[in-house]
Amino acid sequence: MAASPQFATRLEYYLQTDFRPDCDYIDGQIVERNVGEHEHAFLQSLLTTLINEHRREWGCTALTELRLQVEPSRFRIPDISVIAADAPFERVLTRPPVLCVEILSSEDRWARITERFEDYRRMGVPSLWAIDPLESKAWMWSTRNPQWTESTVLEAPGTSVKIDIEPIFAELAERKAQQ
Repeated sequence: MAASPQFATRLEYYLQTDFRPDCDYIDGQIVERNVGEHEHAFLQSLLTTLINEHRREWGCTALTELRLQVEPSRFRIPDISVIAADAPFERVLTRPPVLCVEILSSEDRWARITERFEDYRRMGVPSLWAIDPLESKAWMWSTRNPQWTESTVLEAPGTSVKIDIEPIFAELAERKAQQ
């Protein structure tokens, strides 16, 4: 995809373009993301709402699909970014959020999602969650426990965020059973 003449660089084009759905930008390439499936959207909505219902108590806010500049030429869009309540307002996040959450879609593969998580880690994001709605499984990683651990209770060390994912998976299963 060549940059439009009104833009000096491909990065400028990316930053000034409203993609639907939004895309990552990786070293000069605009990269599509897997989104748009019911299970993915349902979990993303429930988790974001749950975190934001507790935002004052937990001292953080959940934001969906906000651009995150992980390196000068790399931008990722986590499904959910959780930022500290006192974090400065940024249109595009340049400071690490306290947590990044990726909800796997049916087309996602662990190898592809791992590259995203490596970008978040290099940026300094201290907590990561990976959630697979199709298998009803969730994993977490943190700088305090630097290995992927499957868990039904997801936490973000250094914050008060703690979510039992089982009732959310149960609600998703109930919703799917109604179909």
